[in-house]
Amino acid sequence: MKEYIEERAVEIANYIIDHNATVRQTAKKFGISKSTVHKDVTKEMFL
Repeated sequence: MKEYIEERAVEIANYIIDHNATVRQTAKKFGISKSTVHKDVTKEMFL
């Protein structure tokens, strides 16, 4: 996995945990799609 994707995935996961945020809220905060949030915190985190 590319390093910047891994860093983003960790940052997203931490944001979701720290703020009890939804995928929609997280996507808005990071300026990315809901699909990207979901992909980053499911598939990408476990490769």
